[in-house]
Amino acid sequence: MSDNISWNDALGRLKSGNANFVGDKIDGVLANYKTTKSLEDGQSPFAIIVSCADSRVVPELVFDAGLGEIFVIRVAGNIANTSSVASLEYAVAHLGVNLVVVLGHENCGAVSAAIQGGDNGHNLNHLLCHITPALHASESKAVNDVVKVNAQLTCKEIESKSAIVQSAVNSGKLKLVPAFYNLATGKVDFIAS
Repeated sequence: MSDNISWNDALGRLKSGNANFVGDKIDGVLANYKTTKSLEDGQSPFAIIVSCADSRVVPELVFDAGLGEIFVIRVAGNIANTSSVASLEYAVAHLGVNLVVVLGHENCGAVSAAIQGGDNGHNLNHLLCHITPALHASESKAVNDVVKVNAQLTCKEIESKSAIVQSAVNSGKLKLVPAFYNLATGKVDFIAS
């Protein structure tokens, strides 16, 4: 496992980057061809973001991160399925990333579909079954409340499904943090867990 910045420093960078985004002060320094060439032989992201696939939520922009800075795993509802957990394990074990942020967002369509229920076909039903525990655990059935609970439960599920993640968390090196992206303002709220 390679060395990387601490989870606390990584979280600070994400918060600072989000402040840049909200303040319309994105620097974009690492978003050019020159950066692409410098990454040709490898990557060393400082954080992992498990995000919804929603086109309105672009973690690289939201956190003012350039090419190679964050390892983004996108799946509707920001769920912990086998593929997303395996991708995350790679970044922890082989890239030495010490921070995982599960980023839910305002008015998530996948969470709304889980709340509405019904038969959405085999594949979507399978995806929504990962969100159902949040629906049951949330005191409110308002979509944004369920989104926040889903981010919290996804953090716990990632840890419970992965010995690699469990080991890194138990050693104090890795931190999993749930978060909520506000579409109207661009601000990310990090949820205390």
